[in-house]
Amino acid sequence: MARINLLPWRETERKRRLREFIVMAVTALAATLIGGVALHLHVEGLISGQEGRNRFLQNEIHLLDEKIKEIQELEKTKANLLARMEIIQQLQKSRPAVVHLFDELAVRIPEGVYLTTMSQTDRSVVVEGRAQSNARVSSFMRNIEASKWVGKPLLMLIENKDQTGTGMSHFRLRFEQLSQEGDESIEKI
Repeated sequence: MARINLLPWRETERKRRLREFIVMAVTALAATLIGGVALHLHVEGLISGQEGRNRFLQNEIHLLDEKIKEIQELEKTKANLLARMEIIQQLQKSRPAVVHLFDELAVRIPEGVYLTTMSQTDRSVVVEGRAQSNARVSSFMRNIEASKWVGKPLLMLIENKDQTGTGMSHFRLRFEQLSQEGDESIEKI
């Protein structure tokens, strides 16, 4: 006997399309999930790679910070050493100044003038002494003015013979110790 399908063909077609739709939806869902997981893994890989580079940079920055601290310490040490060298050079330059001062005083003091005290502050020298007359003090001041190592004499005090009771005038004199730029006793470093 002949078989006759009594089901309507539209209903069968609808069921077939529904099955195809479900299969495609499940396939699309699976593909989307697989794509999402792959994308997530890729992004996680990129993030972990960047974090590794960031850690490397942080370590290098830390090493450079330590080197910068060492360099700053070396700069401080260098500045201290340069300051000490400058002080030593100044002392070397001024070392013969005392010798020249006493030598000039010995040469410039006229006969009849006697020094009793001497003090120095920076380049200013104050001497006190006794003189047989005021003219000898004036002569001493002219001799100081003529010197190339000392100059600018200024008479601060003079007491006459009668006031001192010793037969000699008492005087206080200030003068400047002159620097000699041409007299370089040490070589520049």
